Amino acid sequence: MANAVLVIDMIKGFLKEGCPLYCGDKARRIIPNIQGLLERELAQGSKVFFICDQHAPDDPEFKMFPPHCVEGSAETELIPELADYPGEVIPKRRYSVFYDTSLEEKLSQLKPEKLIVCGVCTEICVLHTVADARNRYYQVEVPVDCVASFDEIAHRFALEHMEKTLGAKLTSFRVSQIKPAKFEPSEAVLSGETADVYFARTIDILRKEALNPVATMEVFANRAGILCGIEEVKALLARVLPEDNREVWALAEGETMDTKEVALRITAPYQSYGLYETAIDGMLGPCSGWATAARECVEAAKGIPIISFGARHVHPSVAGVMEYSAIVGGCVSCASIAGAKLAGTEPAGSMPHAMILIMGDTVKATIAFDKYMPAKVPRVSLVDTFKDEVEESLRVAQALGDKLDSVRLDTPRERGWVTPELIKELRVRLDLAGFNKVGIFVSGGVNLERIAYLVDNGAPVDAFGVGSYISGAKPIDFTADLHEVEGKPIAKLGRIPGITPNPRLKRIM
Repeated sequence: MANAVLVIDMIKGFLKEGCPLYCGDKARRIIPNIQGLLERELAQGSKVFFICDQHAPDDPEFKMFPPHCVEGSAETELIPELADYPGEVIPKRRYSVFYDTSLEEKLSQLKPEKLIVCGVCTEICVLHTVADARNRYYQVEVPVDCVASFDEIAHRFALEHMEKTLGAKLTSFRVSQIKPAKFEPSEAVLSGETADVYFARTIDILRKEALNPVATMEVFANRAGILCGIEEVKALLARVLPEDNREVWALAEGETMDTKEVALRITAPYQSYGLYETAIDGMLGPCSGWATAARECVEAAKGIPIISFGARHVHPSVAGVMEYSAIVGGCVSCASIAGAKLAGTEPAGSMPHAMILIMGDTVKATIAFDKYMPAKVPRVSLVDTFKDEVEESLRVAQALGDKLDSVRLDTPRERGWVTPELIKELRVRLDLAGFNKVGIFVSGGVNLERIAYLVDNGAPVDAFGVGSYISGAKPIDFTADLHEVEGKPIAKLGRIPGITPNPRLKRIM
């Protein structure tokens, strides 16, 4: 059975700046994710329904909300970014898509396996649609990266209500913003210095025996997770495999993989790649572990951005690759310059305690940061060095005014860490002082449990910085086995001879 995707109110009236109910920049940021979701579901044969607000000129709803999306107006039209996707448009007049529309009849004919609900606004039309769908016993998924609202607190409440009360499944679907990374294999890898010595000895023996059969090697993982490192493997294989006698199939960077699922299949003369089995497993294992840990944090955060802060916890020779892997896993950015360069993005970070301690005052340090940093660098002030976090936040907000993007709480364990109560108090006091646009960024000992604890307790966090939970993640073990030699099925005891079918693999070389 196919799925049904309900795309709710992704129309000009809610997504075009200047319209009475414009949902803001946060809502516009979900557009690429919805595009990616539609592309995935359409490829799998799912049915898409575009649910579009349309009101009569005298609609009673206008007593509560400003007149919007009046039938026949441009506000009722799909945004241009989604207009060319195949799907059926269903007009609605009330919050729930099921109220007085043709959707229920169409779903009864389609009999979808599940409903995937996305769009705006999370706490209004998305929530009421999910409630009615669950009351009709549909299985419902809500990808948190594909829903948004103009009210962040209500957005988070609605997500929790849909999951814990209505039984909808919250998932994560975020289109990677990573540009194709440019990896160059090092001389140590190419020369075989990083290989297990028995592979070097094997290649030496095969050369002397003049044996170089075309062989197929399959690579799989010992546990499920996010595949990462395949782009670096591609760069290596492009250097060592003969262009006229090679065939490489793989899952994509950032794609999910199951336990023992073949993630990479290489067919080429064995001597061209046999020396690099150690390197291939070593590229995929830790990178996939880091990416998987990052994805766990992203899913726990339920749409709150995660930034990787883990470079200080690993050897500098792998810091960039580690943080690149975190971005593959779903982090929006990272602190290290090397990681951001690999991912094709800008590094993210505020200021260290050292700068504030040397300058002697948080406000003074923040003003200096604003004075010398390029305009494109967000103004984020670290506010837990000398004074109470709330007091310090108000001081820097008053000093920088509209230029202050956010404050960062990095309160150590010795002072009780960053608590939901502290964040809530800070949010209220910033709002009362007129700084409602200043975000709250939380770092310092943030791991999966801390993220879940803060989110579940309604802490109004705008972003998390995660360090050792990602950088210290256990690698995913990868194993490489030969399954064919000169077209003949073969395998070691305990493995199945011959090619292992996996229709998800795509040819990359």
